[in-house]
Amino acid sequence: MKSVFLSKNSSEKSKIIGPDPKNDQLTAKVVGINHLGETTELPVVTERPLTIYLNSQEIVTVMTIGDYPALLAIGYLKNQGMLNLDDQITATDVDEDLNVVVVRTKRETNYEEKLSRKVRTSGCAVGTVYGDIMDGLEDIKLPFSEIKLSHLYNLSKKINLIPSLYLEAGAIHGTVLCKDDVPLVYMEDVGRHNAVDKVA
Repeated sequence: MKSVFLSKNSSEKSKIIGPDPKNDQLTAKVVGINHLGETTELPVVTERPLTIYLNSQEIVTVMTIGDYPALLAIGYLKNQGMLNLDDQITATDVDEDLNVVVVRTKRETNYEEKLSRKVRTSGCAVGTVYGDIMDGLEDIKLPFSEIKLSHLYNLSKKINLIPSLYLEAGAIHGTVLCKDDVPLVYMEDVGRHNAVDKVA
């Protein structure tokens, strides 16, 4: 996994898992005309397909920037209810040439019925969720958690100091996993759901 340090201006001494804005495969240079009529070259975020398999079954092809494909695949499968908390992942195979990730589990899986029932979401990318994912959502009770306003301000500042694709090229979604006001994981992707799946 790639890691980046928080800014030297930050008092944090730990590393966090995060994007690598220097990875040339995540952006492309585009030539355009600026507001003064001058030719300019800007980096833009790229996206590519990634097909996710669970054992021998193709589950979905998502559009992604392409970093952390194994984390994206595992998080997607977990968030879709296809990986259980007690599942033992025996391997995660990534084929960068074919843009494929295969997540292998000790438990045999078959989600033909679940995959046949799709729900189109109203998100910015018109996402798809499967089967019974909506069932039981209203019964979920989250534990009480106090969030301090000062933590939100501190997190915003710290995240804005992390080297990121957003600072490099803009137009990308980000999500952070934190403890109090300390960011532990910061992920970015073309869809906010992808960024969340990478953290899951």
